[in-house]
Amino acid sequence: MQEFKNFINGQFVTTERGQTFENRNPVDNSLIGLVHEAGRAEVDAAVQAARAAMQGPWGKMTQQQRIALLDKVANRINERFDEFLEAECKDTGKPYKIASHIDIPRGAANFKAFSETLANHPTEAFKLDTPDGASALNYGHRTPKGVIAVISPWNLPLLLMTWKVGPALACGNTVVVKPSEETPATATLLGDVMNECGVPEGVYNVVHGFGPDSAGAFLTEHKGVDAITFTGETRTGETIMRAASVGLRNISLECGGKNPGIVFADCDMDKAIEGTLRSAFVNCGQVCLGTERVYVERPIFEAFVQRLKAGAEKLKMGRPQDADVDFGPLVSQEHKEKVLSYYRLAVEEGAQVITGGGVPDMGADLEAGAWVEPTIWTGLADDARVIREEIFGPCCHIRPFDTEEEVIALANDTDYGLSAAVWTENSSRASRVAEQLEVGICWVNSWFLRDLRTAFGGAKQSGIGREGGVHGLEFYTELKNICIKL
Repeated sequence: MQEFKNFINGQFVTTERGQTFENRNPVDNSLIGLVHEAGRAEVDAAVQAARAAMQGPWGKMTQQQRIALLDKVANRINERFDEFLEAECKDTGKPYKIASHIDIPRGAANFKAFSETLANHPTEAFKLDTPDGASALNYGHRTPKGVIAVISPWNLPLLLMTWKVGPALACGNTVVVKPSEETPATATLLGDVMNECGVPEGVYNVVHGFGPDSAGAFLTEHKGVDAITFTGETRTGETIMRAASVGLRNISLECGGKNPGIVFADCDMDKAIEGTLRSAFVNCGQVCLGTERVYVERPIFEAFVQRLKAGAEKLKMGRPQDADVDFGPLVSQEHKEKVLSYYRLAVEEGAQVITGGGVPDMGADLEAGAWVEPTIWTGLADDARVIREEIFGPCCHIRPFDTEEEVIALANDTDYGLSAAVWTENSSRASRVAEQLEVGICWVNSWFLRDLRTAFGGAKQSGIGREGGVHGLEFYTELKNICIKL
């Protein structure tokens, strides 16, 4: 039985109240261990430690010294690759071959990528003529924002946590991380790595718990927090935004999505099928950028549906360690019930179930796990709840369209605006359609192809702000103008 303790000021600590909750493996619902839930006292200690570290050795380091430390952290994660891989896959149930390709290496790379990008970005400078005939020099100077609260999700726990912690630390801030209660392991393990690499006490802190009346609320409401960055569902983002309004703290929110995929008749069908299979079903559909609405031009509609069905039915489910497995369980029993409720709702709303729609037979050893079938529907009305609401499971609805104007309107007819994918071999159409889609990122003939130098974030109810590359500077630093009269 493992214990997942809070990591505060360089120490692993239990809680004053002695309160714990279970961490279970979604593959078979077996108990992994107990997580120590942080109360107000632990959250306050973490924030105070982070503030003190800003005044200590961390705050006095040069940019190059911080970069060298963060490079050590990245290298150490890779040296302990197997430990991080096992911890991540126990928490999430995802196949080893996926996590070993995406979650762990990219999670480590975030420390190097952002350090290098942010360290080399210039500010601005202007020379101003003054009324006395002389001049003045104005130049920009960036300073760390302070203590950053990092609220990270359960679908890509290490990757999306370091996606925030990496640039925050590279800019000289300190952090208090509240990982999802579903996936506490890798955030906790990273504390051990921080100590091994000599990162000063208080720079990286972890508090475990839930949202309301727990660590999440205590952290976002804490007056000692200077900014809050969050990835998760829109309703939680709204709650965090209200908390941040007290004291006018800055926020960065990457929230829900109901992302469209648009497939034109002139597409390369092999590319479109392979890309849509990934975008709908990878990580059991638990990807914020995943495709839940697929629009296919009518001449190829039937062929596309049948080919996507065949691809979905070839997905191999099983234990994460099995080399040929490419489809795992959902993250928890609670999320399983949510996704299955939408599976039932789709039928009630009149969907034709092309494949899936239920729970697979995984045998006696795994029957207690959070397994659901990859599912495809057609035939739903555009105002159906299954079309309007984010499900966050391995499912998609496919609808035919006839004109470019029609499909742009359909794709934009949503409260969300995170991402989209367009499949066409006509480059003019690709550019024309992409520019009209109300999203933060649009892929053409690809999906989840990420250059970390580019802006990432959502439109409408999918979020506020942009991360990635130099865009993180706007959130993780304060830009000060210094005016010198010459």
